[in-house]
Parts: sequence; structure tokens; C-alpha cells
Amino acid sequence: MSKKRRVIFVTDGDLYAQKAIEKVASDIGGRCISQSAGNPTPLAGYEIVSLIHQTPHDPVFVMFDDSGFPGEGYGELAMQSVAEDENIELLGAIAVASKTHFSEWTRVDVSIDRFGELTHYGVDKGGFPDMEAGRIDGDTVSILDKLNLPIVIGVGDIGKMSGLDDPSVGSPITLKAVKILLERSGFNDI
Repeated sequence: MSKKRRVIFVTDGDLYAQKAIEKVASDIGGRCISQSAGNPTPLAGYEIVSLIHQTPHDPVFVMFDDSGFPGEGYGELAMQSVAEDENIELLGAIAVASKTHFSEWTRVDVSIDRFGELTHYGVDKGGFPDMEAGRIDGDTVSILDKLNLPIVIGVGDIGKMSGLDDPSVGSPITLKAVKILLERSGFNDI
């Protein structure tokens, strides 16, 4: 029986998100499936699962992106496939806000604004607190509610937010989101 791989979903896959996730994964000793980056997600779920099982250790970060496609696009279909693998344990998701035109949203347990402050409101693409509590708008997020994730953390546009989350400054918003996710998922207790 193989050991379950512990995985974190990230609902963005553009170049900025990729650089930020690669930086954060390296900083915490995790692994990033860089081949999952793309807009939209370039790999099928089974290909991502294969790459996850090839990584040397956890946590494993996987990026998913629908490129604004309404409904369940490539990213969400791949995410569903990965979530169904019996040898993967989902630690949670980083739900990234976007300016979606199709009003896709998901619940979040907590959000982190552009200044690194926790808020029970969602945040927008710029990382500013939104008007609705406990939810975030994005283009690859609507499936998250179906996945029974232990924790979902909302953030603005990863790697951006007017330079406040740039990898050159350590992607502090993304790093904080990951640290909270790992703490609340119990990963650090293992």
C-alpha cells in the first residue's frame, strides 16, 4: 500500500502564480508541480496525478486554471480528477480571486488581504477585502465547494497585488496563506 501524497490546490496558473508558488514551495521544503501551470491548465488530471506521485516529498502544490472559461473548464475538470485519486490527501486550497465575468465563487474559511491581514470577508483580485463574508469570486473556484476540503483560504492575485506578493520580496501573502493552511490542516503535526 502506497503512502498518500499530501496536496495543496492553487486556483491560478499564470506565470506570476507559478513563480510565487515555486518560491513558496521551495521556502517551506515542499514541491510544486510546475508543469501544472498554464492558462488554461495544460495537463489532464491523470497526468497531474502521475507527477504528484513522482515528487520526493510533501506538501505538493498543484496549480489549476480555467482561463475564464464559464462553468467547469479544463482546470476544474483536472482538479476533480486529482481529488478523486485514493492515494492523495487534500490538505486544502488557496482560492485566488479574479475579475470573472461569470460570477463563479466559493466559500472560504478565511482570507488574507494584500497587507497580510486575516479577514472573514473575501478579497478581490487586488487583495482588498470584499463586501461579502466567507466567499471569494474567481474563475477556477466553483468546484472547491464540492471537494470537501479541510480548509480554503482566499487571496488576491498570487504573485501580484501591486508588487506586494512578488516573488522578489518572498511572496509574503502566498507564504502566509500556505503557513496557515498547513497549520490548520494538521500537516505540521505529522
